[in-house]
Amino acid sequence: MSVSQIKGKRVDIKLWAQPNEVESVALDQLRNISALPWVFHHVAAMPDVHFGKGATVGSVIATESAIIPSAVGVDIGCGMIAVETDRRLEQVEEPQLADLLEQFAENIPAGLGKWYQHAGDPAREWLHDHRNPTLSSQQEQRALVQFGTLGSGNHFVEVAVDERDVVWLIMHSGSRGVGNQLADKHIRRAKDQHQALEDPDLAYFLEGTEPFRAYVADMLWAQEYAMANRRQLMTTALERFANITGGSARTWINCHHNYAAREEHEGRLVWVTRKGAIRAARGDLGVVPGSMGSKSFIVRGLGNPLSYHSSAHGAGRRLSRSRARREVTVEDFVKAMEGRAWQVRHAETLVDESPQAYKDIDQVMADQSDLVEVIHELRGVLSYKGVEATRRRRRGR
Repeated sequence: MSVSQIKGKRVDIKLWAQPNEVESVALDQLRNISALPWVFHHVAAMPDVHFGKGATVGSVIATESAIIPSAVGVDIGCGMIAVETDRRLEQVEEPQLADLLEQFAENIPAGLGKWYQHAGDPAREWLHDHRNPTLSSQQEQRALVQFGTLGSGNHFVEVAVDERDVVWLIMHSGSRGVGNQLADKHIRRAKDQHQALEDPDLAYFLEGTEPFRAYVADMLWAQEYAMANRRQLMTTALERFANITGGSARTWINCHHNYAAREEHEGRLVWVTRKGAIRAARGDLGVVPGSMGSKSFIVRGLGNPLSYHSSAHGAGRRLSRSRARREVTVEDFVKAMEGRAWQVRHAETLVDESPQAYKDIDQVMADQSDLVEVIHELRGVLSYKGVEATRRRRRGR
């Protein structure tokens, strides 16, 4: 599709979706962002755009001389990792998928409050090489025991098969509890400094100030932690995959979709904040997942300058978690997951992550055909997620 343009309050908004398909509250968020004095040129909104805390999920914001902690978000460095293996689907039998799901559940901590009891050597080595003097001893310990763990919500491990019947492992995770704590600290500090803002979630730090330097240092550290966390997760999953199928890794792709980076656009150095968007400069490889019951895509960036060399990060939510729990039946959820190995016994708990709660990934990809080209189309055959015992069960089901 051709990009739409919406009139903003100070700069315009470039939108890779039909305006009538975007929630009014999300459009309001985008307009509030467009009013800020140091937003550069225009705001870009991806086809999976939807309302988010702080800033719109699926937004790309270029700023000069300032950065917005809430626009990066609380899961700093959240992103995707994908590995192409040397196995084909015919070499992975159905009982092996069931065994693999069990192995993931036993060896990859997932969900709220679930991590390793003791820090492993890879965690200690990474933290030794990436000291962050702002961390408390408690935060350091949390970073150690959560290194190589999945987290909760929409984070997942999946086994998928491409159009050649080649097997891939893909994962979604971020900077875990330590990243959340660092983000929360700086978001509160920014709000304390700018209490008169019309939208407090857009509180910012100005470049050249101590709060700006402190935030950027913690943000970049958390982004590195998130990247390393995904590598360790994948290493653990590949070990289990090799034990069961004999397969090994070929190609690795590891990309953030909640982060900020210093980049040059239109001849100017700016901070580009991608919240729910991946970098898609020409030649960049990326991972764009759908929901747990739909397709995912391996893509190559086309370097579109209008999107600040960015693309969508996935399908994006269509229903909030509470609305999904009200509107999606367990029966419909189970039916949508037919043909996959997954935690079906926890269907009632996982229903807010059902395919029905997410946008149509095929439409997202069609809307961003000028941002990325599809290299491989993947269909999931196994899905593993953290199961939250504390999620509220729906009555009468």
